[in-house]
Amino acid sequence: MSDQNNETVTDIDLETVSPELRTVIEYDEVPEQMLGMVVSIHEASEETVREAWDQMPASAQNILDNFEQFHALISVSQAFAGVNFMQEAQNLNMSQEMTDEQQEAYRAQLLDQVLYNCVKDMTKQVKKARRDPILKRDFQNVFKK
Repeated sequence: MSDQNNETVTDIDLETVSPELRTVIEYDEVPEQMLGMVVSIHEASEETVREAWDQMPASAQNILDNFEQFHALISVSQAFAGVNFMQEAQNLNMSQEMTDEQQEAYRAQLLDQVLYNCVKDMTKQVKKARRDPILKRDFQNVFKK
């Protein structure tokens, strides 16, 4: 295993992540314990997020300055949603007829759906911000210097 895979939460240096992601992490006051998760999600989700960005009308894309801002917002959103899901998943009543592997596969499928819904929801919110000046300002305030 490489050293990068063995990073602990304290090894995440915010100076090494994109400025947009760092801004959202600081703005949302992401707990230090979640930084590794946020960075991992950010790295893994770029292709899916890029597809959503590319499908948005230019008028919606113009709410933010660039794709990187959109990607950073989604990464942090997915991290919080993922943590909430994992906490709730512990209380799921699974069928006794399901094997451990089937239960894990089911949880993974549900988590994937939760993360996908974050992309879908953020896309809807950005589109809605075209007609909602308050929502537009909320998006833009995250990245104000």
